[in-house]
Amino acid sequence: MATKRHQRTAARRAALALLYTSEITEEYATNIAEEGRALEEAGPLTDYAKQLVRGVESHVAAIDKELAASSENWAVQRMPIVDRSILRLAVYEMMFVDEVPVSVAINEAIELAKDFGGEDESPRFINGVLGRVARHLEGDVADSDAGTKAEPGEDA
Repeated sequence: MATKRHQRTAARRAALALLYTSEITEEYATNIAEEGRALEEAGPLTDYAKQLVRGVESHVAAIDKELAASSENWAVQRMPIVDRSILRLAVYEMMFVDEVPVSVAINEAIELAKDFGGEDESPRFINGVLGRVARHLEGDVADSDAGTKAEPGEDA
């Protein structure tokens, strides 16, 4: 179990490096990976790292919509690049990867923020935004269990 957890942690770090590079170069992260231009110090691109990058890219509109609704007084595009990349990665896991518990996605994101965050406040900022995302997603689950799922940003 610990080995799988460690592998996923390493995959998240590699995916973060790719997403960050993508933001800086304004290229798709999948193209960077396919061309072998991923940062070597981030580690190898495992299947899970590739899944994360592809998932973030294919769901970025839904992810950013959730982030915009959950980040108080912060436009997604004005967030520091590394924080935005960490948040996108975590929200992708929270919304679309069923085998990763929400608490794990949040804790892993906080650890990434401690290691790579652009500001001293990055871990607190990441924790606050993801906590609001989690509450919002839990509300959607509760609403769908009751037979009325609210759209993001709407009350049921």
